[in-house]
Amino acid sequence: MSKSYEPQILKKLQLCELEILNDFIKVCEENNLIYWGFAGTGIGALRHSGFIPWDDDIDLYIPREDYKKAVEIFERDFADKYTVVNAEKFNDFPVMNTHIIINDSQFVTTEDKRGNYPKGIFLDIFPVDNAPIDENLRKKQQRKAWLLSKLLILKHIPFPHLPLSGFKAKIAHGITAMVWLFLNVFCVSHNFLYNLCLKECTKYNDVETDVWAYSCDTEAYTSVFIKSKTLPLRKEKFENTEIYFPNNLEEALTALYGDFMQIPPPEKQHNHCPDILVFPNKETRETTV
Repeated sequence: MSKSYEPQILKKLQLCELEILNDFIKVCEENNLIYWGFAGTGIGALRHSGFIPWDDDIDLYIPREDYKKAVEIFERDFADKYTVVNAEKFNDFPVMNTHIIINDSQFVTTEDKRGNYPKGIFLDIFPVDNAPIDENLRKKQQRKAWLLSKLLILKHIPFPHLPLSGFKAKIAHGITAMVWLFLNVFCVSHNFLYNLCLKECTKYNDVETDVWAYSCDTEAYTSVFIKSKTLPLRKEKFENTEIYFPNNLEEALTALYGDFMQIPPPEKQHNHCPDILVFPNKETRETTV
C-alpha cells in the first residue's frame, strides 16, 4: 500500500510550499521575470482555487533566461532561507528541473535516499526552451532530450518509480537495473549526461519560434506551450495568493487530461508522500502506510 499523509501534516506541508511560492512570485515581479503554473497546479487553481486536496507540490514553468536570473537571485539573496538544488550544482541530483528547498527541512522519498544532495520541502521549477514549430522536428528534439533525461535518472536510480504494478513492474525494473549497471560499469558520468541533455533542450534557443517546451517531463511531449496562446498570462487565485497561468489554461489542460474538472477515483489520486518529512522547526512527522 502506498504511503499517505495525515490531513493536518499535508496542510502544514502545503503552507510551507506557499511560503516559498510567495517569495518566488515576489522575486519574479520585482525583476520582471515571467513564470506560470500548469499541470496539477493549474487543475488545482481552476477546480479548487488552490491545491488539489491530496496534492503536495507546486509546478511552475519559466523561460530559460528568466530561470537563470531567478536561480541567481535566490542563491545570492536568499541563501539563509533556501537552497537551490539542481543537476548542475549537485552531481547526484537525477532530474533536469530545479528544487528551491527550505533550509533545515527534510523531504526524503525512497528514491531520494541514494543521492548526496540537500532534500527538503521544495518548490518545483521547470525551465522551458524554444522548440521548433514543425511538429516532427519538435518531437524529434523532445524525444532525444526526454531519453537523455531518463538516462540521467537511471545513472543514479536503478529502480525508479514507474506507473506499473505486478509482473510488468518487475520486467520494467529488470530493464532499468540493467541500464543503471551499464551506465555505472562503463563510467558514464553525471555531467556527461546532463550536458548532453541540456544541449539538446536548448538547441533552438537562438531561433525565433512560437513554441516553448520542457522536454524532460515524466512523459514525452506533454509540457508544450504555444507562445501566442500562452501569452498574455492571466492570474488565478491559488490559496492565499494569485499565480500566473497560460491564457489558454482550460484548452491546454483539456488536451492533456480530458475532463480535468472531474474528481478522479481514490486509486488515481497520487502524490509524492515521502518516507521522512521534517519541517523547518525540526518537527518530524513520519508518513503513514
